[in-house]
Amino acid sequence: MKSSIIESIKSLPPLSKTIADIDRVFADKEAGVADLTKVIEHDPMIVANILKTANSPLYGFGREIKNVGQAVSLFGMSMTRTIALGNALRKLLNVDMQPYGITSDRFAEISSLQATLMNRWYGKIDRKKAEKLYLAAFLQETGKILIASDVIKEDEDVSFKSEIEMSGNLAQVEKSYVGVTSAEVTAEVFEHWGFDKEFVEMIRFADDPASAPEEVQEYAMALHIVKTVLPINKPLSDQAINFALRKAKDAGYKHELLEDAIDDMIDIIEEEEEQ
Repeated sequence: MKSSIIESIKSLPPLSKTIADIDRVFADKEAGVADLTKVIEHDPMIVANILKTANSPLYGFGREIKNVGQAVSLFGMSMTRTIALGNALRKLLNVDMQPYGITSDRFAEISSLQATLMNRWYGKIDRKKAEKLYLAAFLQETGKILIASDVIKEDEDVSFKSEIEMSGNLAQVEKSYVGVTSAEVTAEVFEHWGFDKEFVEMIRFADDPASAPEEVQEYAMALHIVKTVLPINKPLSDQAINFALRKAKDAGYKHELLEDAIDDMIDIIEEEEEQ
């Protein structure tokens, strides 16, 4: 890993008090939705992001969600924590995704789509595993923020962007420029912030699940398949979907479950665009 990226990770500020409080409540087996809502209500930015997400057609709650208590009740504590953490981290890391050819808002949207697809797909396979994977899917592209920053500093953003636009293997492009993939950078970021080892390792091997330790290989493969469906340069393209379905089949999944989840998401997105 380039020394400049290592230094960027080491210099990351600690997570905010609100995020620390959310994690504390989440870890407390005696705490409930009301406790989590109380913590979140102190941060207007997190409240706004949770309400925005709750009112997205992708979640299909069927009515307008007007307060954070409603949203937390509907999402549950695990998904609420994920949404709060993901948005707070992107703000903390000062997103500039221009080298990847997308805006910061589009980057956030694709991260959310990856998490939503994971939830819709893996929820049909194993609900407990889906809860673990939801957070990882939402955050697994975080390393791209630091890679983008490094590419800009090195004045390589034009050539990098050109290669990203054409590539079917973003990890390979990243490795050629900074010596590591975004999955590896993401793992180092969350290790720096003290996340548990299982979470860190499933993300670390998301670009190369065949090399993952046995205990996290399933999780790494699931993350890899979801990011194959939704690469940030060509999300939900026919080519991306076909690659992902083939990988799911080769990995032993009932690929029809993934295909159904993808079709549902595409239908919702198309309906939203028509409105």
